[in-house]
Formats: sequence, structure tokens, C-alpha cells
Amino acid sequence: MAAGTSADYIRHHLQNLVYGNHPELGWKFADNAIEAREMGFMAVNVDTLGWSIAMGILFLGIFRFVATRVTKEGVPGGLQNAVEMLLEFSETVVKDSFHGRNPVIAPLALTIFVWILLMNALDLVPVDYIPTIAHALGADYFKIVPTTDPNVTVGLALGVFILILYYSFKIKGPIGFSKELAFTPFNHWLAIPFNLFLEILGLLTKPLSLALRLFGNMYAGEVIFILIALLPFWVQWTLSVPWAIFHILVITLQAFIFMVLTVVYLSAAHESHEGPATPP
Repeated sequence: MAAGTSADYIRHHLQNLVYGNHPELGWKFADNAIEAREMGFMAVNVDTLGWSIAMGILFLGIFRFVATRVTKEGVPGGLQNAVEMLLEFSETVVKDSFHGRNPVIAPLALTIFVWILLMNALDLVPVDYIPTIAHALGADYFKIVPTTDPNVTVGLALGVFILILYYSFKIKGPIGFSKELAFTPFNHWLAIPFNLFLEILGLLTKPLSLALRLFGNMYAGEVIFILIALLPFWVQWTLSVPWAIFHILVITLQAFIFMVLTVVYLSAAHESHEGPATPP
């Protein structure tokens, strides 16, 4: 673990375990933040990638385990009840927010909510536990909350953005999608340049807002946990427990918001808006 000032402690806990191609040293793990930045685009945040995959496997494993042991007679167990509640919850959100017909949307909404929720929940693990174990195993840096890494939140948002574009072109067609951009919100030929500016800007801000909202809230929560860890032991328990209880709401709410906005954006991609055939 890093020793030194409070600033060193904070920097240490906010630094990822980075593996990449250093200009002079070849492929290696970064020893500091400056060296990690020098690795450029080819650098990989190993901890972020590992925990993201682990939470995805945990999600799939739990749901597969329940699906193969589902009970229709008698009283189902607590895990089956929890999974069924999540399924019903995601289906309700899709029914309320999605106005098209697409069998992919409900499973996508469920996957987004549960996966992000599991990644966010890692923020409730005390900040020194996993880094201490990682340090004993030889890793100087090790973050465990994937959603505090903008690479993850931007990646999720870009995935949603690609789906928005895909369904916009598939449902509306290239001409229909172009008309929507050109004749919304003002249905007039003279307003096309202004409409294009507004619509393209709005389209691009969707993934940006998704990514920054999730990252900002989770990163701020992690920083607060780190600051609490700098306080005396008895003060830590006084502050960390109430903050952890409140943070349960934060991590759930952020997963819910990401899911709902995804469904809303994809619903808009399935709606058709035709522009005028001739100038009014």
C-alpha cells in the first residue's frame, strides 16, 4: 500500500492497475499514473476489465442457476423470488417506457440494470480490503468498482448509442431517419440547417449524458469513502455506516436511471416521424 500523505493515499486508491506498451520498456504494468498515461490507447485497466467480467459472469451464473431450478409448485426460495422480482420490474419498465415491439428490449433492460447494479455494489466493500490483498499479491494499484472508470461507463453508453443508430436505420430506413433529423422540431425546409444542428447535437449528447452521469455519481461516492477512511477509526464507523446505507440508494438509482434512459432512447428510435414531401 502507498504510504505518505493523505493526498498520496487518495491518489493511490484512485489509480487503476494498468497494463500496456510503454514507449521504452515494452509491455508491462504501470508503476505510477504518469507511466500509465504514457502507454496511451493500448493501455488496459486490468482491474476494471476483470471486475466487469466477473460481475457479468456472476449475473449470468445466478440467473442460470435459478432458471434450472425454478419451482412452480410450493413456496419458491428467496433467490428465485429476487430473480422473479427483477424480471417483473424490468418488464414493467419496458411496458411503461417502450412503445414499439422488440423482443430484445426487455432482456437488454434487465441485463443493463443487474450488471450495473452489481458493479456499483462493489463500492460498498471497504476501500482498503481488496487493495491490501492485491498489494500482498504484488499489485501496487487495484480498484474494484468498474463504474468509477470512465472507460466502462463510456463503453456502456456507446453500446446503447450503437443500438439507437441501428434501430433508427432499421425501423425508419435511411430516408426516414434523415427526414426525422431534418424536419424536427420545425417542419419546414428553411429550418433544415437549424434542425440538423439540434437533432445531431441531441443525438450525440445521449451517450455522453449516460456515461458522465453514472461515472460522476459513482466516482464521487468512492472519493467520499476514501476520505472517510482517512479519519480516525471510531469516526470511520460513525460516518461510513450511514453513508453506506445511503449509498445503497445511489447505486440502485444509477442503475435504474441508466436502464430507463436506455429504454426511452430505444423507444424513440422505433418511432417514425415523416417530414413533408414538398415545401409547405
